[in-house]
Amino acid sequence: MNDWQDTIEFAQTFRRKLHQYPELSWQEHNTATAIRDQLDEFNIPWQTCAQTGTVAWINPSGSKPAIALRGDIDALPIHEETGKAWQSTQQGCMHACGHDGHTATLLATARWLKLHEHTLTKTIVLLFQPAEEGGHGAREMIADGALHDVGEVYGWHNWPALPYGTFACPDDLVMCGNGTFTIRLKGSGGHASQPEQCADPVLAASAVTMALQQICSRQLAPQKAAVVSVTRIQSGDALTVIPQYAHIGGSIRVPDEATRNIINESITDIAMKTAAAYGVNCEVEHQMRYSATINHAQPATNARNTWKSLYGEQTLAHGQSLPIMASEDFSYYLQHKPGAFALIGSNDGRNHDVPCHSPNYDFNDRLINDVCRWFCRLCGMKTPP
Repeated sequence: MNDWQDTIEFAQTFRRKLHQYPELSWQEHNTATAIRDQLDEFNIPWQTCAQTGTVAWINPSGSKPAIALRGDIDALPIHEETGKAWQSTQQGCMHACGHDGHTATLLATARWLKLHEHTLTKTIVLLFQPAEEGGHGAREMIADGALHDVGEVYGWHNWPALPYGTFACPDDLVMCGNGTFTIRLKGSGGHASQPEQCADPVLAASAVTMALQQICSRQLAPQKAAVVSVTRIQSGDALTVIPQYAHIGGSIRVPDEATRNIINESITDIAMKTAAAYGVNCEVEHQMRYSATINHAQPATNARNTWKSLYGEQTLAHGQSLPIMASEDFSYYLQHKPGAFALIGSNDGRNHDVPCHSPNYDFNDRLINDVCRWFCRLCGMKTPP
């Protein structure tokens, strides 16, 4: 039997099984068991890390520092609408970001590396990480020792906005950091026919929302990659009542922590002063999420050159403006170790242009073969032509 083809077919089947049984962040118990059962079958040593995470080793007695490869395992609270034969069986839970594919690719890599372990010189560390979707899983993996003896770390994300096989992996900023904010406005409610007797929090919320839009356009240089988005305004229940409360919520995207501080301070200042102008009280809360994902130059160069050697220089002409404004907790790994994170195009014209986090999204299984080859080459191992 062709070991390579068998490995890829195994991974594609495994991916679709994972897709049918997704689990949310920090709830990936069955997913972790499925991964560990496969590692046992491959005779690969592993240990639990950060509850539902798993760290495994190929060639553990090899030279160090080791090379680490990461795959994330959690799903999202989204109701799937793809209609695929392998559609999620879990109501309101879906692998809508391709983590099932990332996990299957890392398992395929594990199988191939183990089959040819005797040809490796370095130790390879495999990180099956939980809770990437806002749960800070990478942070907890690191705290639990996942990067022990690791010298460099690599990861990737499928990217439907890019043509199939194109490769975006800059020497520096690849994805922005993020955060959320909540603004609570308290006015004085009353009858809709008597607004003069009220302090209207809905009107204040409207004014605050509009005022926040000038932060990026007027307080930051045009070259700064930053976003302030109001994504939620909630207030009232009755059409004839001016309510007492209004809540605003939203998200920010930032290239660095200095910009985060400027934006957060501006949100607070604008909300407080605008609310005061409308005679209502205001409270502002900021929630820190992920820092920007910033590649290290040498590993990023290595990642690009390795991909180019496999698939040609034209694949580096991805046409994507960087950084991507989405965020990734792979940023934690890059704060601790040299490494690189790549965005790899999945749009092959076969309905794989549907964006991540859509109920109609499905991972492109063709990527398993290509990324597995890339991972193996990064580890110093050849793969079939």
